[in-house]
Amino acid sequence: MDTGTHLVMGLGLAGLATIDPIVAADGTVYTAVLIGTIVGSQAPDFDGLLRLKSNAAYIRNHRGASHSLPAIAIWTALITFLLQLGFGFTLPWLHLTGWVLLAVVVHVFTDLFNTYGTQAMRPFTDKWISWNIIHIFDPIIFISHVVAIFMWAFHLLSPTIIFPTLYAGLIVYYIWRTIAHRMQHNRIMALDTDRADNDKYIIIPTISLKDWNVVKQREDGSFLIGDFRQGKLRWVDRARCDDHPVVEMSKNDPSIRSFLYFTSFACAEVREHPWGYEVRWSDVRYRHRKQYPFVAVLLLDSDYKTLGSYVGWLSDDRLQKRLRMNTY
Repeated sequence: MDTGTHLVMGLGLAGLATIDPIVAADGTVYTAVLIGTIVGSQAPDFDGLLRLKSNAAYIRNHRGASHSLPAIAIWTALITFLLQLGFGFTLPWLHLTGWVLLAVVVHVFTDLFNTYGTQAMRPFTDKWISWNIIHIFDPIIFISHVVAIFMWAFHLLSPTIIFPTLYAGLIVYYIWRTIAHRMQHNRIMALDTDRADNDKYIIIPTISLKDWNVVKQREDGSFLIGDFRQGKLRWVDRARCDDHPVVEMSKNDPSIRSFLYFTSFACAEVREHPWGYEVRWSDVRYRHRKQYPFVAVLLLDSDYKTLGSYVGWLSDDRLQKRLRMNTY
């Protein structure tokens, strides 16, 4: 989920903590739990600091080790210890640890439902797990939290009523979205009149509850990109992956390696220029305004020597400006 949603979830879990009599009975303990759930709901994304090193390091590692099973334990232990240190080791360990742990687990678990995904099962596997069920910003989840926090702040209802009701409703919502995802997946496959047995489909949530984006990977490695709106399947683009010697060479570049480590939906396009070659890898899951803004680009001269590379999110215009800086 996005940072704002994780923040309101942290506040919501602090409200839910009022059902714990040990927490509710002591203002100091409650303050520590409030801090713990807010920090715990953000902690796995502290890997965003890798941007200071490089975009390649960030792309390769974001939602990776920081969202793994060992990291859940490490974040929980670290936050709990720092809170105990700050409050003079007077807090009930079990209750504080439990609420911090819940905040960290909720963060990682909800991220699994997005398209970006996480490596939540490390160290057992480094596979990126993305269930493609909930958009990275879901207005239902965000607004329901804001309303609940507003009601709590203005004492309109007891938090012991507000937040158990909120999370019970969200559990039902997640179950409904999971069922809807499966039903729409099957419906799209049935509607596609040009479907082959080995075609693979991924349907991607949008901010609308009714609309989905669709990517079909064909046996020849090409991709069809479309959408499912108002019960109708529409193909809007076809991504053909170029077969050129520089494509294979590009995989040795650190930026390209980071990009390909993250996504299985990458397609390479080779453009020849007077000064050499531009190899552009695009993640076809993220089509926006007829562009694929999540890219990894490698520039090579005519002798296949690297001129520069880039990985990250950019519009085509901004990308061209970056490329010109490397070639002129």
